Amino acid sequence: MAAYIPPDWPTGVHPPGTEDFETTAVAWLLGVVPPDFRLHGVLRRHPAALAAMARHHTQACVEGARAGYRTTRTELGEAIPPHAVDAVLAAYRDSTALARFAWVPYLSNPKLERRLHRVSAPALVVAPSEDRLIPVAHARRYAELIPGARFAQVPDSGHAMYFERPAEFAAVVTSFLHSCLSGADQ
Repeated sequence: MAAYIPPDWPTGVHPPGTEDFETTAVAWLLGVVPPDFRLHGVLRRHPAALAAMARHHTQACVEGARAGYRTTRTELGEAIPPHAVDAVLAAYRDSTALARFAWVPYLSNPKLERRLHRVSAPALVVAPSEDRLIPVAHARRYAELIPGARFAQVPDSGHAMYFERPAEFAAVVTSFLHSCLSGADQ
């Protein structure tokens, strides 16, 4: 008798109770949690710990967005214009939805790292210097795995470097593009 697979079951994850369920479930979970979860060997060795941390992480994202949504008008109502308050509220709604629905391999592809060697175009990997969401080590690793890639950092910026330091981000990208156009990367 075939094992029951619920609708929307992740592709590549074997059903519970079948051979390789645990291995495929761990691989899938490591592909959808924040990248720094992969740095902890204990989470690979103990899938129950990985599952618990993933659940808590998602719950924290949802609760954080809900708390921010509830308090935005009182915290920011006098500090920013009304249209900006509305935009912040929209961002919180989007964050809540993302935390709930992003648990699919498409937002964090576990196969990406082993495919990066296929990139043949000039490549620039840019990382913010103060990213608290994704460690800079991941960007450095991607740059190492892409043949001929350049690595650059935007100083004094967090995860959304292109919003926090747009001029610095644009300068890094523009410099790279100029070097490509002048043939320096050929």
